[in-house]
Amino acid sequence: MILVCGEALIDLFVETGRPAPDRGGLPALAVAGGSPFNLAIGIRRLGAESAFLAGLSSDAFGRMLADRLAAEGVDLAFAKESPRPTPLAIVSTGADGHPAYSFHAQSCAHADLAVADLPASLPDAVRAIAMGSFSLVAEPVGTAYAALAAREARRRVISLDPNLRLGLIPDLGRWHARFDDLVSHADIIKLSDEDLRAAYGAGADEGKIARGWLQAGVALVVVTAGPDGARAYHAGGPATVPGRPVPVIDTVGAGDTFHAALLARLDRDGRLSREALLCLDAETLREILSEAVAAASITCTRLGADLPTRADLVSALS
Repeated sequence: MILVCGEALIDLFVETGRPAPDRGGLPALAVAGGSPFNLAIGIRRLGAESAFLAGLSSDAFGRMLADRLAAEGVDLAFAKESPRPTPLAIVSTGADGHPAYSFHAQSCAHADLAVADLPASLPDAVRAIAMGSFSLVAEPVGTAYAALAAREARRRVISLDPNLRLGLIPDLGRWHARFDDLVSHADIIKLSDEDLRAAYGAGADEGKIARGWLQAGVALVVVTAGPDGARAYHAGGPATVPGRPVPVIDTVGAGDTFHAALLARLDRDGRLSREALLCLDAETLREILSEAVAAASITCTRLGADLPTRADLVSALS
């Protein structure tokens, strides 16, 4: 089982160009979302077991999120029901046709998880813990996740995906302090080239940063590059795989799909341990990356974060 930590939220798509004159309002569509939420579902769809450790609201949106996770087979035994509201991401389209985002995440359910709410111990079935996104710096949940990573480090694989959204990070220095602390416990860091630029600047030296993480004890660093595929850094040497040309509908959830496919493949191959990660050879690593790229490309051909199943992936690879 892979334990996923982080927020579940609602993407509220508001149609600003189509008012409802009879009631003076705007039509809207509520869609379940959040990078960790997508990851937990993606892992299950790709054939591995997953569980979700986070605060989920008792409001109507929170029940919708919990029902969706349960319907996908995600274990909710570690989730905490919270009286706080569900975080919202409001998505509207401007006159130029480009989407505009506003986030409503202050004092919401995703942050309502403290160290005292953590399970006293995890069952042996939990082989890995995946965490990321803006919950890492929300409080008290960020401190709780950091404590869990420190407690479980080197006993279970810790996989980080920063999924950095600067609009939700009021203090980038504080984010760096938290992320650097988590890096000291991590076995896998998966991030996009956009994450890298957002965190370290447009001129950031990707290789230097990745090698620094390896020296700090990380076993595997993977950087996704959209249509250009993915690059990996490992003690055995770097590996690069190309992207897969597909008709792109949108890229929502593609990074989450890549992370899910990476972890699900490692789990299926019996490589979801620190020792096995350190022993990966270049050929195997490229094969794993290629499968994750293929999975992400499937999501890009679909509207929204509709992650593929194992059968979808097998068909794409055949």
